[in-house]
Amino acid sequence: MSRGAKGGRWAAYGAAAGLLLAGCTSGAEGTGTAGATGSGTSGSTDGQTSSTTSAPARPARLKLSPADGARDVMPDQPVTVQAMTGQLDGVTVRTAGGSAVEGRVTGSQWKSTGRLAPGSRYSVTTRSTGPDGVERTSRSTFRTHEPAVTATYGMVYDGQTVGVAMPVSLQFDSAVTSARYRRAIEKAVTVTTSPRTQGSWGWLDDRQLMWRPKSFWKPGTTVTLDAPLTGFQTGEDKWVGSDVSGTMTIGREQLTTVDIAKHRLRVTRGGETVRSFPVSSGKPGPQTETRSGMKVVIGKQAEMTMDSETIGIHKGEPGYYKIDTDWNVRVTWTGEFLHSAPWSVGAQGSSNVSHGCVNLAPAAARWMYESSIPGDPVDFTGSSREFQPTEGIGVWQYDYAGWQEQSALR
Repeated sequence: MSRGAKGGRWAAYGAAAGLLLAGCTSGAEGTGTAGATGSGTSGSTDGQTSSTTSAPARPARLKLSPADGARDVMPDQPVTVQAMTGQLDGVTVRTAGGSAVEGRVTGSQWKSTGRLAPGSRYSVTTRSTGPDGVERTSRSTFRTHEPAVTATYGMVYDGQTVGVAMPVSLQFDSAVTSARYRRAIEKAVTVTTSPRTQGSWGWLDDRQLMWRPKSFWKPGTTVTLDAPLTGFQTGEDKWVGSDVSGTMTIGREQLTTVDIAKHRLRVTRGGETVRSFPVSSGKPGPQTETRSGMKVVIGKQAEMTMDSETIGIHKGEPGYYKIDTDWNVRVTWTGEFLHSAPWSVGAQGSSNVSHGCVNLAPAAARWMYESSIPGDPVDFTGSSREFQPTEGIGVWQYDYAGWQEQSALR
């Protein structure tokens, strides 16, 4: 806070070859299929009904894909119903649970516009009027491919009030493995903002799709995400099984700057300094020097145990530590926090002695904890070690043109 199809794709298309289907009952409420075999292969028939004038029935001839009874239909295969004779009056495609598949009519053909859920049973109900002027109803069913893996994903910070640097973030449980899959996903998702805001999608890595504004958000902006990704492929025999939507609200503007070399943290709101604290940052060294760059508050935790094993420094190795800390504000996934450090108060404001975190006096750390929210920007300067975008919410490590280049559509 989250597999391309195997060779069965062509077999599925073969099983789904167009079926000529004739409604064979003589009323709007009648049901039936003509020419459908148990295997879902194509066929047609000219069903007849008797009348006082012995006129032959002339139902509409419909071509369906997938065919009735088809199995292993790929989720990205469209559903089509074509009137070969007569008139197509309506098509309804539903899952066993009752969810409808959207579609549109062009001429004499209905075609689905949404993708199908993997591993699901679908029913197709058609209404048509034959050349004899009689309206008939016909039904068929098919089943979609059951993937080896159903991909999951979600909107991070859905429903929350966040700081002005927080991007809209879709987090997948596993990699979206090809540029083709990433392009398709990016085309399908939308962000709506009020007021209208310029921004761009980009992939921070192959699991994180983010939309960031050109510059920091305007406080009070409402942001809505729509990700209708059911039936999209993310890897070998790995398909998405559900849609996601969400919202977030942009809160007050708060910008924190940390001058690592001068050992000083400053907080501004609306361009005015509201607090300033002495700090001690990471001591010199390839594993301990605090990174410079524009970071974003990821989250916070009042109490926690910091264990260097989580960043690869094991017990018995130089630099190992395991300490309990209070008022922790996380700014990277690599172990950098702003937190209370009463043991280093004597060094705060004059030297850097930490393992990479920003040490504050207890009262200052508590103030930072209580005044910070996820999405607040924290700008670090004064060290030679550069913050890498994937080490946190790194969208602001790019200028806007650079971020646009992270789009899969470029």
